[in-house]
Amino acid sequence: MTFKTFATASCAVAALAAGSAATAQQPAAAPAAPAVTHGAAVPGLCVLSVEAAIGGSTVGRHVDTRMQQIISQVNAELNGERTAIENESKTLDTQKATLDRTTLEQRASALQVRANALQRRAAQREREVGATEQKAVARIGQEMEPVIRQVYQQRGCSVLLSRQAIVIANPAVDLTPAVVAGLNAKITQFAFDRERLDQAAAPAAAARPAATTPAPATRR
Repeated sequence: MTFKTFATASCAVAALAAGSAATAQQPAAAPAAPAVTHGAAVPGLCVLSVEAAIGGSTVGRHVDTRMQQIISQVNAELNGERTAIENESKTLDTQKATLDRTTLEQRASALQVRANALQRRAAQREREVGATEQKAVARIGQEMEPVIRQVYQQRGCSVLLSRQAIVIANPAVDLTPAVVAGLNAKITQFAFDRERLDQAAAPAAAARPAATTPAPATRR
């Protein structure tokens, strides 16, 4: 017996698990770049890598660790139900020859309902994990913005460029290490949990005005 929708749900759970593994995997160390002799630093010209500043900061590593915990919790929740559905499906397959058609169809239908629900839940959890990460990174960005402004002014910068848009730059004009140090001195961690999109939608639905029935038209 095959359940097409259940297969889709299983893929959704597996995709979330794969995303967890991909996030946890550290990139391979790049080979050391050859030494470059830089010219004099251009006065007022500065560069910054926001991504490197977040990733190299203590609070950035804290967020990464917490996200791995959240993803593991989500995977444990989804995989438990997926395993239960898989076991029930296997049991039903072995009993096809002994069950009457009505009972078989009823149990198969109930199992399909569970598989559909798992698919919807997996999709929602994936959205929640994404929303959680976005909110956490936004919090880091909020904390980092005044640090960037402070370092910018301390270094006497007149223009700030993204390091990602530059092939090579003199390290003397790179504000990233100073921004990381400033961010570490300001914040190292903050508590956050997985966003609950279903709970966020409930108050919005409750706040909608109830539909009113129009009064019957009167003949003039």
